[in-house]
Amino acid sequence: MIAIKQRGVLPGFGLAMGFTILYLSLIVLIPLSSLLFKTATLSWVDFWGTVASARVLASFRLTFGAALIAALINGVFGLLVAWVLVRYKIPGKRIIDALVDLPFALPTAVAGITLAGLYSSNGWIGRFIEPLGLKIAYTPLGIMVAMTFIGIPFVVRTVQPVLEDLEKELEEAAACLGANRWQTFVRVIFPAITPALLTGFALAYARAIGEYGSVIFIAGNMPMVSEITPLLIITKLEQYDYAGATAIASVMLLFSFLILLSINLVQWWSRRHAER
Repeated sequence: MIAIKQRGVLPGFGLAMGFTILYLSLIVLIPLSSLLFKTATLSWVDFWGTVASARVLASFRLTFGAALIAALINGVFGLLVAWVLVRYKIPGKRIIDALVDLPFALPTAVAGITLAGLYSSNGWIGRFIEPLGLKIAYTPLGIMVAMTFIGIPFVVRTVQPVLEDLEKELEEAAACLGANRWQTFVRVIFPAITPALLTGFALAYARAIGEYGSVIFIAGNMPMVSEITPLLIITKLEQYDYAGATAIASVMLLFSFLILLSINLVQWWSRRHAER
């Protein structure tokens, strides 16, 4: 009996898979591997001396810490913005919806200059809040503001379509069973949007970690105080210390990968828990 080879429903899988692997290799794998190969030229002592110096560790703490706080803020307020855009009919809704994408379209340098002008001591906002003892521009707080600005579209645009597709019958059934609005949100709506919310949080966090243009104009760039890791990498490159720059970048790459992996595992667990 001659075995008949099973064919997929969609043709061209082999060719499409080949182009996919080639594209990812050219865009992602080869550049990242060259980064690691350049770092490998350093001895372990030199590598550890570079990435464990006080200035580099301070930039790591500031970059990852500020990015985490900004992503958490975006997770809360991004959900709120998506909720308003989906559930309410308000004047100027299309304008608000378009403004959400403004950080995508706005050049990062323009965003940084604008934020620095707003929150500086003579800016429209800074002139009112600095007399109260709150200084934003040229401080770590300004870095968090810039990271929050560029990250909020990721949360809104990942949560919004899930809210739009959420079945209203589930909420009606919960109300018929005696659940109030808060119980309906916590037990029915929030579990359904949790994977999308985590995805938006991860995207906002990853974007904030690598953000450079909108941050340096409002950061102040003081070593050990308001110097982010991407700026430190640029400084190393300007000093022709390519191995040192790639060493710091490799550590950022490793931590970013571990963070995104853990978030993906949480997403997988939440989806599996929701299916049960």
